[in-house]
Amino acid sequence: MKHILFIALMFAGLSGYSQANKTRTISGTVKDDTSALPGVSVTVEGTRIRTQTNAQGHYTINLADTAKSLVFSFVGYKQQIIRVRKQIIINVRMEADSRTLNEVVIVASGVRQVRSVASASVSVIGASKTYSTNYAMPQPANTESYKGITENGFHVASNDPLSTFSVDVDAASYSNVRRFINSGQLPPADAVRIEEMINYFNYNLPGPANNDPVAIHTELTSAPWNTKHRLLRIGLKARTIPTENLPASNLVFLIDVSGSMSAENKLPLVKSSMKMLVNQLRAKDKVSIVVYAGAAGIVLQPTTGDKKTTINNAIDNLEAGGSTAGGEGIKLAYKVAHENLMKEGNNRVILATDGDFNVGASSDDDMEKLITKQREGGVFLSVLGYGMGNYKDSKMETLADKGNGNYAYIDNITEARKTLVSEFGGTLFTVAKDVKLQLEFNPAKVQAYRLIGYENRMLNKEDFNNDKKDAGDMGSGHTVTALYEIVPVGVKDDYSGSVDPLKYQKPAAPKGMINIGSGEMLTIKFRYKQPNSGKSALSQAVVNDVPVEFAKTSIDMKFASAVAEFGMLLRDSPYKQQASYAHAIKTARAGKGNDDEGYRAEFIKLAESARLLAKEEQVADAK
Repeated sequence: MKHILFIALMFAGLSGYSQANKTRTISGTVKDDTSALPGVSVTVEGTRIRTQTNAQGHYTINLADTAKSLVFSFVGYKQQIIRVRKQIIINVRMEADSRTLNEVVIVASGVRQVRSVASASVSVIGASKTYSTNYAMPQPANTESYKGITENGFHVASNDPLSTFSVDVDAASYSNVRRFINSGQLPPADAVRIEEMINYFNYNLPGPANNDPVAIHTELTSAPWNTKHRLLRIGLKARTIPTENLPASNLVFLIDVSGSMSAENKLPLVKSSMKMLVNQLRAKDKVSIVVYAGAAGIVLQPTTGDKKTTINNAIDNLEAGGSTAGGEGIKLAYKVAHENLMKEGNNRVILATDGDFNVGASSDDDMEKLITKQREGGVFLSVLGYGMGNYKDSKMETLADKGNGNYAYIDNITEARKTLVSEFGGTLFTVAKDVKLQLEFNPAKVQAYRLIGYENRMLNKEDFNNDKKDAGDMGSGHTVTALYEIVPVGVKDDYSGSVDPLKYQKPAAPKGMINIGSGEMLTIKFRYKQPNSGKSALSQAVVNDVPVEFAKTSIDMKFASAVAEFGMLLRDSPYKQQASYAHAIKTARAGKGNDDEGYRAEFIKLAESARLLAKEEQVADAK
C-alpha cells in the first residue's frame, strides 16, 4: 500500500512539474501617444524573467502557462501591469507620468527621453557638464511603392498577328487613384493601371446561355481620341450563382496587426470591413482568424458563420503594434485553410494589410515564391489593401496575381461595402479560373494594334495552350472588359514603324493575306478552366470589319472608353493622341446610363477634379 501511495505521489509531482514547465510565447508592441517606445522593461510579475522592447518598440517573451501578469516599466511613464489570460499578442500604450512630462534626466546614455506630441526636452548629465536641447518630432516619410509599368505599344499585324493576355478582375487601382485625387493630388503614373480602372465598373452584359461559365461579347467603333483608328471592346461575363446556391466557404481572415496598421484608415477600417463580410456568412460557412505582427498566431479557431457574435468579438479585440512578419502570417493562414479544407467548397485566405512586410520573407520575389508554392491544393487568396504613406501596392498585386485571387483597395467604408457586400459572390467565389485570351489579327484589315492596359498580364503566345500556365480568375457575376486600339490598313500613322527590306531572304507572305477578300478583322479565342479542373476548354468568336458610329454605340462602350481616355491622361501616355479631360468627361456623361449605385456619377466628379488639378500643375510649371 505504501508503494502504491509513493508511486501515486510521484506521478502527481511529475504532472505538477510538467504543468509548471509548460510555456508559451507572448509578443506585442509598446508605444506612447505618438510612437513606439524602445527600451521598455517587460517582466513576468513575481519572477526574474524579463526582456525589453527593441528599436521598433516590439518585444517577445516566453513565460509559464501559470504566469498571470506582465509588468511594463519605463522612466517617465506610469508602470502598467497587464493580465495575460489566454492572449498571444499584448500591445500596450504607456501613459506619460505628469511629474516628468516635460523633461526626463538621462544619466550617461542609459535611458530614452520622454517625448511630447510636438517636441522633446532632454537633459544629459555627463561627468562634469549638463547639456540641454529641444528637437522637433520627425515626420514619417512616404514610402509607398508601385510596380513600374511600360505601356503596351502598337504591334504591326503582318509581323506579330497574335496578342495573348490573362484576364484581370482586380479593381484596386481605381479606388487608389480616387484616394489621391480626393486628397488634392494627381496619382503617380505607375499607380494607374487602366484595365483595373475600367473593370472597377459593372457593365450590362448577358451571362452565358448554356452551362459555360463565361460568355463573350464584342463591339467595334472608332477610337474617340483618334477617329481614324478603331476601338474594339471585348466583354466577358461570368455566370451568376445565387447566394443561397453558393458552395460552403472555408475562410481564413489573415489580418495585419503590426504597428503600421494603427491609423484610423487601416486596422479600424479593416475591422469594420470584416464585420460586413461576417454578416454575409451562413451557418455552413466557417471562419478562422490569423493575425501577424512580430509573430503570427491564431486568434479564432474555425467557427461557423451563424456564430456572428463570437467572430465579431474576436475582430473587435484586435489591436495594432509590432513589426510585420507577413511571410509567417501567410504560411500559418494557408496551414489553417488546408487543415479545414472543404473539398467541394470555397477555400480562401483573405489578407487585409498595407503590405508593409519587414520581417522574414518580405521582398516581392520572396512573396511570389511563397504564394506560388502555397496556392497548390485548392486554396485561393484575396487581398484587401488599406492605408497610405507606406502602402505597398506592388506587393499586394503580386500576392493576388500569384494566389489565384483578386485585389481590392479599401479607402473607405463605402468601398468595403462594394467589395464585400454588393460584389460578395464575385469577390469570393470563383466560377472560372486561368482565363486567357488570344487574338489573331488579319493583316489584310489591320495595320497595327495595341492592347490598352494589362501590361502586367501579358503572356507569350505559347502560354495560351499551356494548361500549366497560371492566369486570372473570374468570380460569380464578374465582368471583364478589354479594349484594343486598331489602326486599319491604309491609314497613315506614326505607330506602325518600318524596317529596311531584308537582304538575305525574302519575307514570307503574311498568313492573313489569304483572307484579303474576307470581312474578318480578327478572331478571338479564349480558354478557361472549371474551378476544380486542371484542363481548359476553348471558345472562339470572330469580329468582322463593320464598325458602328461612336454616337450609336452602347452606353457601356462610351463609358469604358471614357475611363480608358482618363487613365491615359493620368499616365500622360505617349499614346493619348487627341485625348483631353473635357472629352473624357463629356463621353462619360453620355455613358452614365442607369447609375443606381452612383459609381459613374462619382467617376465624372473625379475626372472633373483631376482636370482642375492638371491645370493647376500647368500654371505652377509656367511660373
